[in-house]
Amino acid sequence: MTNYPELDGYEPSDGRPLPSQRMLRPLRFLVIIGVIALILPGILVTVSTATRTADVSCAMVVQRDAPFASGSTARFEMIGPEGPAWYCYAEVRDEPDLLLASLGLIPGAPPPPQPELVTS
Repeated sequence: MTNYPELDGYEPSDGRPLPSQRMLRPLRFLVIIGVIALILPGILVTVSTATRTADVSCAMVVQRDAPFASGSTARFEMIGPEGPAWYCYAEVRDEPDLLLASLGLIPGAPPPPQPELVTS
Protein backbone atom coordinates (compact mmCIF):
# COMPACT_ATOMS: atom_id res chain seq x y z
CA MET A 1 0.00 0.00 0.00
CA THR A 2 1.35 3.43 -0.90
CA ASN A 3 1.83 5.85 1.96
CA TYR A 4 0.87 9.50 1.31
CA PRO A 5 2.60 11.86 3.75
CA GLU A 6 0.24 14.74 2.96
CA LEU A 7 -2.66 12.68 4.33
CA ASP A 8 -1.00 11.80 7.64
CA GLY A 9 -3.27 12.77 10.49
CA TYR A 10 -6.32 13.35 8.24
CA GLU A 11 -9.64 12.31 9.72
CA PRO A 12 -12.55 12.14 7.24
CA SER A 13 -14.92 14.36 9.20
CA ASP A 14 -15.77 18.03 9.03
CA GLY A 15 -16.33 18.24 12.76
CA ARG A 16 -20.12 18.06 12.67
CA PRO A 17 -21.84 15.08 14.29
CA LEU A 18 -23.45 12.51 12.01
CA PRO A 19 -27.24 12.82 11.62
CA SER A 20 -29.18 10.81 14.19
CA GLN A 21 -31.67 8.08 13.39
CA ARG A 22 -34.33 10.48 14.57
CA MET A 23 -33.44 12.79 11.66
CA LEU A 24 -32.65 10.13 9.03
CA ARG A 25 -36.07 8.42 9.12
CA PRO A 26 -38.10 11.51 8.18
CA LEU A 27 -35.54 12.39 5.51
CA ARG A 28 -35.76 8.90 3.98
CA PHE A 29 -39.55 9.11 4.05
CA LEU A 30 -39.43 12.53 2.38
CA VAL A 31 -37.10 11.27 -0.35
CA ILE A 32 -39.34 8.25 -1.04
CA ILE A 33 -42.44 10.48 -1.26
CA GLY A 34 -40.55 12.85 -3.58
CA VAL A 35 -39.49 10.04 -5.92
CA ILE A 36 -43.04 8.67 -6.03
CA ALA A 37 -44.39 12.17 -6.71
CA LEU A 38 -42.02 12.50 -9.67
CA ILE A 39 -42.65 9.06 -11.19
CA LEU A 40 -46.38 8.47 -10.60
CA PRO A 41 -47.73 11.26 -12.86
CA GLY A 42 -45.61 9.98 -15.76
CA ILE A 43 -46.94 6.47 -15.31
CA LEU A 44 -50.55 7.69 -15.11
CA VAL A 45 -50.20 9.83 -18.25
CA THR A 46 -48.57 6.96 -20.15
CA VAL A 47 -51.29 4.49 -19.19
CA SER A 48 -54.15 6.88 -20.00
CA THR A 49 -52.60 7.80 -23.36
CA ALA A 50 -52.10 4.14 -24.28
CA THR A 51 -55.68 3.32 -23.25
CA ARG A 52 -57.16 6.14 -25.31
CA THR A 53 -54.99 5.32 -28.35
CA ALA A 54 -55.94 1.63 -28.14
CA ASP A 55 -59.65 2.50 -27.90
CA VAL A 56 -59.56 4.78 -30.96
CA SER A 57 -57.44 2.36 -32.98
CA CYS A 58 -59.71 -0.56 -32.06
CA ALA A 59 -62.82 1.38 -33.08
CA MET A 60 -61.24 1.98 -36.49
CA VAL A 61 -60.33 -1.71 -36.87
CA VAL A 62 -63.84 -2.84 -35.91
CA GLN A 63 -65.44 -0.36 -38.31
CA ARG A 64 -63.21 -1.63 -41.12
CA ASP A 65 -63.14 -5.38 -40.42
CA ALA A 66 -66.42 -6.08 -38.63
CA PRO A 67 -69.09 -3.55 -39.61
CA PHE A 68 -71.74 -5.94 -38.24
CA ALA A 69 -70.41 -5.51 -34.68
CA SER A 70 -72.30 -3.47 -32.12
CA GLY A 71 -69.17 -2.08 -30.46
CA SER A 72 -65.47 -2.41 -29.86
CA THR A 73 -63.27 -3.16 -26.88
CA ALA A 74 -59.52 -2.74 -26.53
CA ARG A 75 -57.95 -4.78 -23.73
CA PHE A 76 -54.40 -5.11 -22.48
CA GLU A 77 -53.62 -8.77 -21.92
CA MET A 78 -50.45 -10.15 -20.41
CA ILE A 79 -51.09 -13.62 -21.86
CA GLY A 80 -52.46 -13.45 -25.36
CA PRO A 81 -51.90 -15.06 -28.76
CA GLU A 82 -48.98 -12.72 -29.50
CA GLY A 83 -47.77 -12.19 -25.93
CA PRO A 84 -48.37 -9.10 -23.82
CA ALA A 85 -50.14 -6.53 -25.97
CA TRP A 86 -53.33 -4.57 -26.55
CA TYR A 87 -55.96 -6.69 -28.31
CA CYS A 88 -58.95 -5.42 -30.24
CA TYR A 89 -62.28 -7.22 -29.85
CA ALA A 90 -65.53 -6.71 -31.74
CA GLU A 91 -68.63 -6.90 -29.58
CA VAL A 92 -71.21 -9.04 -31.35
CA ARG A 93 -74.71 -9.36 -29.95
CA ASP A 94 -75.43 -12.69 -28.18
CA GLU A 95 -71.97 -14.09 -29.03
CA PRO A 96 -68.55 -14.01 -27.39
CA ASP A 97 -66.33 -11.09 -28.35
CA LEU A 98 -64.47 -11.64 -31.63
CA LEU A 99 -60.71 -11.05 -31.56
CA LEU A 100 -59.83 -8.93 -34.59
CA ALA A 101 -56.27 -7.70 -34.15
CA SER A 102 -53.29 -7.25 -31.91
CA LEU A 103 -52.54 -3.56 -31.51
CA GLY A 104 -49.08 -4.20 -30.05
CA LEU A 105 -47.48 -3.37 -26.74
CA ILE A 106 -47.57 0.34 -27.54
CA PRO A 107 -50.76 0.98 -29.53
CA GLY A 108 -50.63 3.27 -32.53
CA ALA A 109 -52.24 3.42 -35.95
CA PRO A 110 -54.53 0.50 -36.77
CA PRO A 111 -52.75 -2.51 -38.24
CA PRO A 112 -53.41 -3.38 -41.89
CA PRO A 113 -56.33 -5.74 -42.58
CA GLN A 114 -55.69 -9.42 -42.03
CA PRO A 115 -56.16 -11.52 -45.20
CA GLU A 116 -58.48 -14.07 -43.55
CA LEU A 117 -60.89 -11.32 -42.43
CA VAL A 118 -61.03 -9.40 -45.71
CA THR A 119 -64.01 -10.36 -47.87
CA SER A 120 -63.93 -9.65 -51.58
